[in-house]
Amino acid sequence: MTDAPTPDRPTLTLFPDLGDLYRLQPQFNAGTVVELLRARNVREVLWASGPDPDHPLRDALPAAGIAIREGFTADWAWADAEHAELQSYLQQYPQGRERMRDAARAEQAFADELTAPLTAARIPALLDAARTYHATLKDRLDEGPGTRWHARRLDELAARLTGETGTVIAALDDLPGLLDRLPGAALADLHAAAPGELSRVRALADRAWQLRDEDDLNALLEALTRETGDRVTPRAELDAAAASIYLAVGDLAAARTLLERAAHALTDDQPRSLPGLVLARLGQVRDAQGDRDLALRTYRAVLALSHVPQVARETADLGLTTPFTLELPDEPGAE
Repeated sequence: MTDAPTPDRPTLTLFPDLGDLYRLQPQFNAGTVVELLRARNVREVLWASGPDPDHPLRDALPAAGIAIREGFTADWAWADAEHAELQSYLQQYPQGRERMRDAARAEQAFADELTAPLTAARIPALLDAARTYHATLKDRLDEGPGTRWHARRLDELAARLTGETGTVIAALDDLPGLLDRLPGAALADLHAAAPGELSRVRALADRAWQLRDEDDLNALLEALTRETGDRVTPRAELDAAAASIYLAVGDLAAARTLLERAAHALTDDQPRSLPGLVLARLGQVRDAQGDRDLALRTYRAVLALSHVPQVARETADLGLTTPFTLELPDEPGAE
């Protein structure tokens, strides 16, 4: 006979998923998630979030030795299509347009909460914001196509999770509804969590992949060079991120040196997206240097990988038909 779940011993611990927003949050990124799961001795998670194959955690968790168990979600793409049809219908009527404006304001308010600087301690407040957001959608657009069948989807997800034990990764805005539907579940206690070294290095790499005009590129390069890497953000990725900076300023030789070093350092236990990203960028650099034959072989190597991120696949597909050329912005004052 098993003990009944209690707040101190839930059958399911729900962990918030932020999707691509992990790449934008230096204090709550994929490295942070690994740290939090390791602190709880989690060796496997139940995946109850979206199907995106390029999700940051699909790289970070297996690389850190944390298994992902699938089978709890379904394909709800059709709900997006129905939602789009409803929007087209509502646009025809003044009251419909007013309802859509109210829903859009609620969505923007929730997005503002999600994109503000985030720490683990803010998660409970975000759950309150999620409740408000979904309640507004239901009020203004009704449950069904207007909410992308949110309640029905959560009912089905909760049914699949019933009887399971362990840690569940679920979309942050689904957590309030899942907590209502799963009496034995509890939100992971994150109030005292603080980002550590994995989080810091992951934040550095995420920042380097997303250059902005105001960035101090020399400071970024120095920071990338200092780090030795870890299982979530290996040295090969740091080299590839640094190479992207050199490529952005037109230093093809330095970019190629780093990318070739990164390519030689690739191993099977690293994040699964990394080989595709490294080789796709290496193909571009070889192309830009006029080494077309080798660039073509590199693009083909990308497409032969067992997992290829979408951006790497698109880069390789285009590179096979159109040689990559580097176009640098004009220097200030240049004619």
